[in-house]
Amino acid sequence: MIKPKKLSKGDKVAIVSLSSGLMGEEFSKHQLPLGIKRLEEFGLVPVFMPNSLKGIEYLNEHPEARAQDLKDAFYDESIKGIICAIGGDDTYRLLPYLMEDETFTNTVKQSPKLFSGYSDTTINHLMFFKLGMTSFYGPNFICDLAEMGDEMLPYTKESFMRYFDNSPNYEILSSGLWYEERTDFSDASVGRDRISHKEERGYDVLQGEGKVRGELLGGCLESLYDILKGTRHSDERETCEKYGIFPEKEIWKDKILFIETCEEKPEQELFRKELRALKERGVFEAIVGIIVGKPQDEAYYEDYKPILVDVVGNKNLPILYNVNFGHAHPKCILPYGAMAELDLDNKKITIIESMFD
Repeated sequence: MIKPKKLSKGDKVAIVSLSSGLMGEEFSKHQLPLGIKRLEEFGLVPVFMPNSLKGIEYLNEHPEARAQDLKDAFYDESIKGIICAIGGDDTYRLLPYLMEDETFTNTVKQSPKLFSGYSDTTINHLMFFKLGMTSFYGPNFICDLAEMGDEMLPYTKESFMRYFDNSPNYEILSSGLWYEERTDFSDASVGRDRISHKEERGYDVLQGEGKVRGELLGGCLESLYDILKGTRHSDERETCEKYGIFPEKEIWKDKILFIETCEEKPEQELFRKELRALKERGVFEAIVGIIVGKPQDEAYYEDYKPILVDVVGNKNLPILYNVNFGHAHPKCILPYGAMAELDLDNKKITIIESMFD
């Protein structure tokens, strides 16, 4: 994998809306100064790409504009990192404008940049993985940097600091607190902290023992399911197949799969279908371990566990559950293609190699 450079104080970072245009709506404007303030506190200079604030309707009608912002962020040598505004459900529509543009794909390979986001951004991450660039399943602008409490969630803030650190052997610790999703995102919530809970479980070993090592690969389970089955958009499966976005079975060999569920909180039967879709592609036969994110608000926490064990169907495949990433708050960073170690006996996750060049 080609690795980007770490961030340094004074660096410009681009904010892009690759899926939903929510960041550009009037009802979200109170979050912009919060996210800007936090980035500036990190010593970074935020740059909102030209189309990133044009709103839901415009960006829905113009996927080429969303793609152009990503291209321009890569072409601008003064920009050192790229942070997604938020997720959504149709970033696959950008693929033709990106994957068929040799200037863009060559620039990614020759001049990699830090790229951070989660949820529907899974598709962008898998695109970069196909192009050979390490990207980061981690914080986005609206949900994390623009957290409406007085401060970023401490665990997420500490995770974001990893974008400035190139030390190897980075252990991902379980957060001592978890937070409920907000029910009110209006400006009335600015300055109000999220409801928090003490973490009573920590990492939860569903099966497996000892240590395993493998490169990280995965994403949001609903996004992976949509890629494979096209249940949300009729042309999504065909588009993703055309550009080879979902890795073939041989690519999954000896990888550690990471998966997490979205804010829709899929019920048990849908969760089972989503896992079966991965099984049909031979993923569980190829990988050496699975990391599963904490469900948002701990929805179906206990219900998911026997389904995971049943669908995987291999009691020797390690499964580590309740990890802080994705839609649950707070969140860590998982670098695509980086070598990680799972220590099941001691409930540890360690990123063995340096995340940056």
